[in-house]
Amino acid sequence: MKKLESNTEEIIFESAMKVFHRKGLAAARMQEIADVAGINKAMLHYYFRSKQLLFEAVFKRAFMQLAPQIHQVLNSDVSLFEKIENFTNTYISFVLENRFLPTFIIQELNNNPEFTTTFFSQAALPKPTNFLKQIEEAIQNETIRTIQPKQLLIDLFSLCIFPFVGTPLLQKLSNTEEEAYNQLLEERKKHVASFIINAIKK
Repeated sequence: MKKLESNTEEIIFESAMKVFHRKGLAAARMQEIADVAGINKAMLHYYFRSKQLLFEAVFKRAFMQLAPQIHQVLNSDVSLFEKIENFTNTYISFVLENRFLPTFIIQELNNNPEFTTTFFSQAALPKPTNFLKQIEEAIQNETIRTIQPKQLLIDLFSLCIFPFVGTPLLQKLSNTEEEAYNQLLEERKKHVASFIINAIKK
């Protein structure tokens, strides 16, 4: 990637996110991204030699915006139940604006394991240590029922992530049109938190 002027960088990233959001990696075309950005394809290729490199750059940028937010939520000083509510709201709100991100992670884990292995080994991932400790303390205080803390962490992420990754399947199974399904995703901010809290509290 060449050094970008800040304005050009924003235009390219915003345009690429829109196209990747609509089309995904396989169906997206550099020409379409260039058209949306209002630049010619040659200029886009000057900055990014391939669609894959552009996709990876967009992914890194989006992920590095989300990771600090999740880290802050997991390590905040609020109660466990508040933290669960804040997590679902933060994560789902972000992914609604970056719908390609969960699917891209799955795709890249399968199709480009070298990139994902390298990226996640270098990225500042959210650290759930305090969150897991808080779960253990809540169990000891008998605020919640006995549960494996790491299972709760996996439940929290999974219930937020899968409705985005499995959108085509879940839309079909629920016989829900796109607009109504998007509303269901919005509602999951509160639904997932309520579901988990009611499942673990005494």
